[in-house]
Amino acid sequence: MRSVLRGACGVLLIAAAGAVFAAGDDAPVCRGSEGFASAFEGRTTFLWKPQHLRAARSSAQQAPARDALLRDADRALHRGPYTVVDKTRPPASEDLHDYTSLAPYWWPDPGREDGRPYVRRDGEFNPERDGDMFDLTSLEAMSHDVEALALAYFVTDEARYAEKAASLLRVWFLDPATRMNPNLNHAQSIPGRVAGRAEGVIDVHRLVRVVESVGLMAPSDALTAQETTALKAWFGALADWMQTSPIGRQERAKDNNHGVYYDVLLSQFALFSGDAETARRVTASARRHRLDAQIDRRGALPEELARTRSLHYTTWTITAVMDLADLGRCVGVDLWNHPTPARSRLRSAVDFVVPFAGKEQTWPWPELNRSDTVGMYALLTRAAEAWNAPAYAALARSYAPRYAQRRLNLVLPPATGSNPQAAPAPSKALDR
Repeated sequence: MRSVLRGACGVLLIAAAGAVFAAGDDAPVCRGSEGFASAFEGRTTFLWKPQHLRAARSSAQQAPARDALLRDADRALHRGPYTVVDKTRPPASEDLHDYTSLAPYWWPDPGREDGRPYVRRDGEFNPERDGDMFDLTSLEAMSHDVEALALAYFVTDEARYAEKAASLLRVWFLDPATRMNPNLNHAQSIPGRVAGRAEGVIDVHRLVRVVESVGLMAPSDALTAQETTALKAWFGALADWMQTSPIGRQERAKDNNHGVYYDVLLSQFALFSGDAETARRVTASARRHRLDAQIDRRGALPEELARTRSLHYTTWTITAVMDLADLGRCVGVDLWNHPTPARSRLRSAVDFVVPFAGKEQTWPWPELNRSDTVGMYALLTRAAEAWNAPAYAALARSYAPRYAQRRLNLVLPPATGSNPQAAPAPSKALDR
């Protein structure tokens, strides 16, 4: 883990600069590794904003999402625990504590008796990856339940939800008999080809919600101070692995969604572990290495347009850039308005996809599933708040009934705007 001194310096940097990027004069400010704690009763969140969660507690508009959340949280009280040591196929290291998964788009070669080496079918998920031979299903279940329980604790103030979440966290991260080693050396393996690969780092995007959930649970004291410190050390060790391992360095060099998600994961994990300086360095570098390099002058993401699910990957990557921009605010880096508010590279990406909102069937690039629009919904609600754009909010509201029960509504900004009938107002594009 990085030094406490460097983390403290990062907090001082944010205290001076954070207000510059606040969404409003009275909006809570994320302050380095302290996150929103000072404005959120000690809850150290970085992406989940106090104003959104507080509104979600009582908003009539959010009632379907709250009700669905509490039903799921009640079920989660009786699920788990989950652990990496329960898989039936050890990774190449032979250490069951090492996380392992199967690359999603790789399938047995039908022309070979043993199917090896596997062959790629982009956009088509191999169901074998969800079996008990690998850890992805358990990782997904653990993170899904921890998130549901933490949000249920926040909504109801009932300690039983936080206590169950804490028990799941202990098994996955802390108990020596069951904990996951903080590395991804064997993530997204490909039988007959590699025992693990750089692309596997993205598997732990599911841990983003775990970090936010731990922060949200803080007032419950379900985790002791020592346990919280140990969790921060675990994420600090994973952040170190991401920066020093060959696989981690290879993932950082990716020039598509994998590179963006690498920056999101490293920035958030570093902040949580107390290393605000690494988060500042990564988000500052993202101006050139992610926004300028991966979003072209039209606002398109060429690497994502080349995929068989190009609309999904485009919206998914833009929302990841938004996460990175929010984490940048924690350390005094403005990605929302890079290079300038009038010529925002991120906003140009939003405006590239906005004409297809509600018209996904007209998207002219390959897309295997044009009904998957949750990424568009999340993108529009966040863009509406970031740039105070009622036109984006109006489009987001057209999707709202479809996703009314999704728990993401509890952490997204509400899809509101002062003039829902306004025509779309794209930013000044870069040679659109």
